Amino acid sequence: MSWLLEPFGYHYMLNAMWVSALVGGVCAFLSCYLMLKGWSLIGDALSHSIVPGVAGAYMLGLPFALGAFLSGGLAAGSMLFLQQRSRLKEDAIIGLIFSSFFGIGLFMVSLNPTSVNIQTIILGNILAIAPEDIIQLAAIGIISMAILLLKWKDLMVTFFDEHHARSIGLNTRGLKLLFFTLLAACTVAALQTVGAFLVICVVVTPGLPRGC
Repeated sequence: MSWLLEPFGYHYMLNAMWVSALVGGVCAFLSCYLMLKGWSLIGDALSHSIVPGVAGAYMLGLPFALGAFLSGGLAAGSMLFLQQRSRLKEDAIIGLIFSSFFGIGLFMVSLNPTSVNIQTIILGNILAIAPEDIIQLAAIGIISMAILLLKWKDLMVTFFDEHHARSIGLNTRGLKLLFFTLLAACTVAALQTVGAFLVICVVVTPGLPRGC
């Protein structure tokens, strides 16, 4: 049985475990709201929409989390804007944003492939998380969880019945913008652990059971 406990003897394994637990817990909280609203594809769209931000950050020598967050925030804002200002259906908007941002990201990677570690973007590298990355992920997770705990009732009302939420004086647009900001931040955090392709699993799977 000693082989079961062997991973706990390595510092990098302990870091990977508790960071994964923190990021997974926050994403699970957000997942419930996504499933309540039927927005499961938004998680997938955001996970691929952050690719151009990561590629741009690598090319400019900036922290890739900054580029990913800005790209994810822009994608989320674009989806929210098109949803309110156009007659397109939600699935069409998500598909448009998803394909556009992902295509731009791949184009940016092709421009300077040597500066971009595409494997890290796609698959993540949880065992090689640096101390500064741990601090960043912990800050994202703790702040996001604190905001969710403070605003969970307002978010629940907004996502369950937006018309009722508006009638009782809630700022539904601001709450949805807050939610998308948190989702973008947590998507960036999950990107560093599991990569762009598996972010959808972290964001969507926890909310699938009916108990959420």
